[in-house]
Order: sequence, then structure tokens, then C-alpha cells
Amino acid sequence: MIIEIAIYLVAGAFAGLLAGLLGIGGGLVLVPILSTAFLIFLDSPYSVHMAIATSLATILVTSLSSVNTHHRHQAVRWDILKTMILGVLLGAFLGAWSAQFFSTSILAKLFGLMELLVAWQLLSNRKPSPQRQLPGLLAQNSVGAGIGGLSSLLGVGGGSLSTPYLLWHNIKAHQAIATSAALSLPVALSGTAAYMLAGIKLEDLPDYTSGFVYWPAFLAIVTMSVFTAHWGAKLAHRTSVDLLKKAFAVLLIILGVKMLFF
Repeated sequence: MIIEIAIYLVAGAFAGLLAGLLGIGGGLVLVPILSTAFLIFLDSPYSVHMAIATSLATILVTSLSSVNTHHRHQAVRWDILKTMILGVLLGAFLGAWSAQFFSTSILAKLFGLMELLVAWQLLSNRKPSPQRQLPGLLAQNSVGAGIGGLSSLLGVGGGSLSTPYLLWHNIKAHQAIATSAALSLPVALSGTAAYMLAGIKLEDLPDYTSGFVYWPAFLAIVTMSVFTAHWGAKLAHRTSVDLLKKAFAVLLIILGVKMLFF
């Protein structure tokens, strides 16, 4: 039990730092770690489902910490959040609810592909057209639904998709990171609720779960991530993150390949 909790604590510290620093969500690291830990320590046939659901639940707390720091730096574009939040909430609930119809193997492979795509985006560093601007309200909510649905299905919050989307529409880097952290809040809230409801009637889940959310891992992770997310958000306003993005992309490639063969 001590080794298990220690793994969750270290994973939480790392995930929180990444969420605050890069605005792309700690779930990209948490889900592979938790999937393996749950398989070893809990021997659950729903290890990936639980990893995704627990990751989403922790992102809710982590995002609160990082958003608070970003807001004090006046970096959160609340106007953008307002144009996407309805779509994000609906998409996140439907995405998480649909996870119960996927096998563990399929979810793991989808997650692996997601990590490889994010890594490619980080390494490509493609520049948008200077004239590109965010679309209107209907299109923004449609994009929000897609971001929310895929993010909650795979437990990565909203930042993994919303940060590249905002950068592609010429939102300043620090504002894109901060706003993506804020978008992770409705994704995590709606998605966690759906995962809890979807798994609530299953009988072969471990103790200390609500649906697919495993509370011992949640508590250990947020104990660390709430602090490191704050530090990561502060560092994001002081440092260039280009080198960190490349290093993180390499890590995502390794984790993504691992999940493809989970």
C-alpha cells in the first residue's frame, strides 16, 4: 500500500506541474501511470476506465489552483470561455458516458493515439495565418463540444486540445495556456459526473470507488498537484516553454507507444 500511494503522490506532483506550466493537462501523464498501477495493485478489468475517470477528477482540483494563479496574472480570456462552455459541458458528459461502451484495450489504444497526436503537434510548431481569428458563437460551441467529448473520453482535461486550437487562432501563448486551464474545469466537472454515473451499478469494481473514480489515488494525487500546479502556472509567466514542450513531446511518444500495446 505504501508503494502504491507513493506512486500516486509522485504522479500527482508531476501532473500538476505540467498542467500549470504548459496548460495541456496532467492527464496525459496520469492515465498511463494510473492504468498500470491499477492493473498491478487492484487487478481490475476496468483499469483504464478507472484511470481516465480518476484523472478527470484530479484535473478539477488541479485546474482550480492553476486558473487562480493565471487569473491573478490577468491571462485568462474569460470571453472565450463564455463562447465555448455550453458545448464543452455537453460534449464532456457525452464523451465520458460513452466510455462504458468501449473495452479497456480500445480505450488504451485511443489514448495512445491521442498522445502521439499531441506530441506531433508540440514538435511541429506550425504557425497560423496572421489573419486567422476565432469563429462565431455557434462554431465555438461546436468546437467546444468536440474538445469536451474527446478530452473527457480519454481523461486529459481540455487543455491538450484547446491550447493548440487557441494558438492556431492567434491567441497569445500565455493566454492560450491560461484559458485552456480554465476550460479544463467544465470538462473535468461534467466528465467526472458522467464516469461516476456510468460505473455506479458495476459490482466488480474495487473498494473506495464511486463509479469509475478511485478515491485513494484521487486524494494522493491532488495532495501534490494542487501545489505543483500553482508553481507551474507561475513558471509559465517567467520562462520560455519551447524546450520543455520538446522534452514533453518525447515523453508523450514513449507513453503513447506503451498505451498502444497495453
